[in-house]
Amino acid sequence: MMKNKKIWTSICGLALGMLTSAPSQACTGITLQSQDSTTILARTIEWGGSDLNSLYVVVPRGYISQSLTPTGMDGMRFEARYGYVGLAVEQKEFVAEGLNEKGLSAGLFYFPNYGEYEAYNTALKDSCVADLQLVSYLLGSCETVDEVKQAVKQIHVIGVDPRASTVHWRFADLSGQQVVLEITGGKPCFYDNPLGVLTNSPGFEWQLTNLNNYVNLFPGSAPAKQLGNIRLNAFGAGSGFLGIPGDVTPPSRFVRAAFYQATAPRQANARQTVCQAFQLLNNFDLPVGIEFAEGKIPADIPSATQWTSATDMRHRLIYFRTMYDSTIRCIDLNDINFALVPYTALPLDTLKQQPIKNIRISTKKARR
Repeated sequence: MMKNKKIWTSICGLALGMLTSAPSQACTGITLQSQDSTTILARTIEWGGSDLNSLYVVVPRGYISQSLTPTGMDGMRFEARYGYVGLAVEQKEFVAEGLNEKGLSAGLFYFPNYGEYEAYNTALKDSCVADLQLVSYLLGSCETVDEVKQAVKQIHVIGVDPRASTVHWRFADLSGQQVVLEITGGKPCFYDNPLGVLTNSPGFEWQLTNLNNYVNLFPGSAPAKQLGNIRLNAFGAGSGFLGIPGDVTPPSRFVRAAFYQATAPRQANARQTVCQAFQLLNNFDLPVGIEFAEGKIPADIPSATQWTSATDMRHRLIYFRTMYDSTIRCIDLNDINFALVPYTALPLDTLKQQPIKNIRISTKKARR
């Protein structure tokens, strides 16, 4: 019991540290489709306050977890019906993005100041799941978005510490259905997300409405026009997007993500689309220095964008790269026997240093 209490205290401290510093919370999600009708979900996760020491976890069928509550590790116990692979932050329990063997994709995004979970009731602790463990629970329990909706009705999603930020979630399945889950006023609400974009606060419906402020944007260049006695010409290519917001706030990132995604040429296959997703999300990398006042940067890390991932639900592949290593790495769920594999949790980076490959120039003369 004492051991569990220590673990709970440690985990709660990490969760609170992660979720209470507003300038450091940012995530950007996009959705792309290839010409062969493969859907790719991709996203970033930002945290400029410290190194998240992120992990990948492989969870076998039958693995039993227990949820945190404000009083300890005494919430709902849940067994994984399906195996899954997740990308976790700080603790292996906190899966922020994942894919299960049935092709269900799930991820959490920070949602500060706008979400509100129901108050924790100790009498209901056996059906309570902590917000940072909801992805794990649903990946292990559900095959489709419809099953996710039903599962959420049967549980109580709670926060472990009232001082911590809330989150919201994105779920997608092989049918093409994608939804956002937000909990406000203690009530869960699902929103269809045909656009496939998600960032942070304010709420998802507000973000969609805000896109109407940019009805004037279009791909390509603005035509020349006459203004009185002078002729106006665009300075360069892409002037049709003149006025698109360039700051890193969630509403601005939502707008940029929506327009960049919508104007991206559709690639031939899934692998090319994955590469395209990583390229598009380069535009959302957050330099550490932009989030904090001068001289107040709390951590010596290369970027606030700690990792970027892409998920191919159809082919059961999850890709990632990190702030330490921009090499794209892939975990193939088809290679994993989820009935036999042991529970695994390993760092995304074994060496926290960007690999650099030297190009050697030969001094020998080329033959003619």
